[in-house]
Formats: sequence, structure tokens, C-alpha cells
Amino acid sequence: MVRSARLSANFNSQPPKPDFTTMERKVRVRFAPSPTGPLHIGGVRTALYNYLFARQNGGDMILRIEDTDSNRFVPGAEDYINEALGWLGIGIDEGVREGGAYGPYKQSERRGIYREHVRMLLDAGKAYIAFDTPEELEKARASKPNFQYDASTRLGMRNSLSLPAEEVKRLIDEGHQYVVRFLIEPGRDVEVNDLIRGKVTINSSILDDKVLYKSADDLPTYHLANIVDDHLMEVSHVIRGEEWLPSAPLHVLLYEAFGWTDTMPAFVHLPLLLKPDGKGKLSKRDGDRLGFPVFPLEWHDPKSGDISSGYRETGYLPQAVVNFLALLGWNPGDDTEIMSMDELIRRFSLDHCSKAGARFAFEKCKWFNHEYVMAMSGTELAGYFKPIMLAHGVNPADFSDEYIAAALEMVKGRVNLLPELWDQARFFFAAPEEYAEKDIRKRWKAETPALMEKLIEIIQNLPSMASKEAEEVVLGWITDNGYHMGNVMNAFRLAVVGECKGPHMFDISELMGRDETIRRIRLAIDRIPQPAE
Repeated sequence: MVRSARLSANFNSQPPKPDFTTMERKVRVRFAPSPTGPLHIGGVRTALYNYLFARQNGGDMILRIEDTDSNRFVPGAEDYINEALGWLGIGIDEGVREGGAYGPYKQSERRGIYREHVRMLLDAGKAYIAFDTPEELEKARASKPNFQYDASTRLGMRNSLSLPAEEVKRLIDEGHQYVVRFLIEPGRDVEVNDLIRGKVTINSSILDDKVLYKSADDLPTYHLANIVDDHLMEVSHVIRGEEWLPSAPLHVLLYEAFGWTDTMPAFVHLPLLLKPDGKGKLSKRDGDRLGFPVFPLEWHDPKSGDISSGYRETGYLPQAVVNFLALLGWNPGDDTEIMSMDELIRRFSLDHCSKAGARFAFEKCKWFNHEYVMAMSGTELAGYFKPIMLAHGVNPADFSDEYIAAALEMVKGRVNLLPELWDQARFFFAAPEEYAEKDIRKRWKAETPALMEKLIEIIQNLPSMASKEAEEVVLGWITDNGYHMGNVMNAFRLAVVGECKGPHMFDISELMGRDETIRRIRLAIDRIPQPAE
């Protein structure tokens, strides 16, 4: 194939050449999202598996931003990706923010490198220039069922294989837009060795001559940039979603075209995340329909203004989300479910990754969150709870840290998500202004106010508000006087809490103290309407 002098000038930078000098390659993995919107929970799982594998093997985790599709770039998406990974504890060793010896780590800043590699393929006769307009391509598709740009059609199209060299030069010199396509020879079985799926063989005849570079924006497509960057960044394992498996044969052919087969990374294609019913790939619509987030953090769409919920803002702990995602497509080899990040790193193995898709049982994530909330101390939970207090108009500074922690210890077993802490604990921080109607009807009788006055006297004379001692005295008083235990105790609870539910009543009164407990009983006597006789 003849190339013009003008074309040579466009591809004239020299890429760095990696040096593989050891028999054993260091594990280096990469997570390479595109900044086209919020990070999907499926992408989070891919990042997590890369991270676990890297850490277990003493390797490096690279974050590479694949922003070659300028038309789909969304402002704020790159910052969102970094913030989400940081929240989840997925550490990055090399990236746009972290730096590193293999940068730049943003593809839009690597144009010179890609130009040189396009030139290498053109010089070797492994690629060619195509000038077909969108209208010409559409006409070709309409004229032939299942049309694809390949060995059977390429000579009937406008490209440097079918046009005279002079015509190619003229078109380029006149500034006509073009693409560079990969030249795929038909009839060859291409083998992809996948560490989960084993050997996958695809015949090259079903592959089309993929576009590798577009002159319109001077950027490569995913296929070229991906291969060049993985090679130059010395990536040892490409761990990505199953949806990329059809691209793997093309990538194998590109490694061969560049002469890089000795440094080709191992491929690992993870199982899909499926809808909760197992029928099809998980999508944002599933989350909207069933009421669960599909993004790690809340996302504010800069174009539409729409807000999508996130796991963080919904009230999930990052360690619970990580634990949940780790078990979607992998298992530790036994029935262990609760595992810290350190334990996941220690136990993770590609051998235990599934080939089959993993059903996104979102209710299980709530279970994980409950377990992690239960394992936290009240002091730890207070760090999450204080902003919730402020959001409800309560100043945490009005209460001691010990008081807040003790209140949360009492209620944490009743919550799945962090915002539920307020629903369960708010009565500790503000006396009820309303009382549950159904509990009033059932528990607040005509004689109740008089009983509550007597209860106030008992509490005033208690030698101690300690839960066990106070309970013994109060229950003894109820029994000795023949009062109805349920009515008295539930009225006591209704007065202090506002409804007939909550932790052990004498644990509540011990924490609130004598004065606050009595004050609330008196408020209830004044506020709850006297029932008719």
C-alpha cells in the first residue's frame, strides 16, 4: 500500500518502548472507564476485582481515563469516578491524579503515541485508509443484507486499497476526512485464552475491519488505544466485563500485528451482572423500577438536571457495598459471607469466579449493610449520624458524644440503612410533639393520666435510674397494686417515645435520666387528649 508524504507527517512521534527484562512479569492491572456519565455498579465490581487481584499479588492498580469519544464526554464524570472509588476504598497506584512512570493516564493526552502506532500499522500493511462518507456507508448497508466492511467488500469501497495512490494523496492533501481501518484476513481461527472461560476460538471471517483512528478528531477508537496503552503501560492482566469478550479476538490480532505477542496480557472476562430476576443485563431502569441505586454515589446529570440515587446517599456503608459486590460472580470456596477488604484481598482467586451471570439480589445488600451497622460501635456510628441530626434540625453539640453513642447502640439492630437511625433514635434527642393515634386508642385509658402521675412519684423516689434496679422497683409497684402491666408500661413508653415501640424501656429512661423522663411523662399528660369515659 502506498502512503503519502502528508500522511507520514501526521504520524511522526516516537512512543516509549517498554522493557520486559524479567521472566516473571509484575502484576499490573487497569480499570479504564470512559467519562461519559456516572460509574455503573457493574463497573464498580470490575474495578473491585482488579483491585483485589492486584493487591493479593503485590501488583499495581492503574486508573486510566478512556476519553477518546469526545462526543460523549460529560463534565464532572471523571471527578465522580475518582470520588466513587475513593469512597469504596479501591486504592489507585497510578492515574491522572496519582501520576506514575507510564503516563499520561488520560487518552486524550496521548495523541502522539497513537499516531505513531497507526503509522506502524500502515507501514506494515496491517491497516489502510478509508474515505467512505456516512452516506456511502449507509448506501452499502442498504444494498447488502448483513453488510460489514471486510475482505468481501473492502475493494468495492473508497479506500487506499481500491484507489490509486495519487487519488489517496489528493484526498488527504485537500483535507478530506478519513479513518484508518484494521486489515483483517479472513478464514483464520483466532484463539483467546481466558483465565475464567478457557480457550475461546472465533473465526476471523466474522470480524469486520474495525476503525482504529479518525482524522476528524485526531483520536483513536477504543480498540487501538486500549491495546497500545495496555502494552506501553505493561498491563499483565486485562480484567473486564463479559460484554468485551467479542472484542478479544480483534485485540489478539492487533497484538500480533504489532509483534507484541510475547507481552500480551492474560484476559479475564467477568460474568455479567443480571437483573434481580436473572433475565437480562442489569440496567438503570431496573433500579428505578424496583427502588435501588445502580450508581455508587448520587449523580446530578449536568444536561438534564435529573438526579439518580447513589448507595452512599441512600445510607449504605462502603464496606457493605464492597462485600456485596465481591460475591456477585466470585465465592471464597466456603459459606463465608462477611469479609473485610483485607480478607477479600487475602481470599480472592480467579479460580472461584463464575462463568454464569450473577443475579443482582439488591435486598441482600441491605442485609450486608445491617450486618456492618451491627458490627459498628455507637461511637463509630455517631460519625455517620451527626450529619443526619443536623439535617433534621438537631445540633449534635447539644448532646455529649457518650449520649449519642449510647442511643445508637440501643437502636442499631433495628436498621438496615443509615437514615433509618433517625427514625429509630430521634426520640432520644427531642421529646415527641405528636403521639401515635393507634397507640393512644389502645393504651391511653381514662385512668392513665392518674397512673402516670403515680409513676412520676415512683421515679422521683428511685434510689437509682440504672435499668435493672429501676425495672425491679417499677414492675414491683405495678404488680403490688394490681395494675395492668401492659397498659401501664405501654403508656409509659408512649409518653417518653411517642409510640409503643423502641428499645428496652428502662434502658431508655436510664440514658435520658430522671428529670427528662419525668418531664416527658408530664408533657404527655398535658398533650394527649383525655379519652371519653
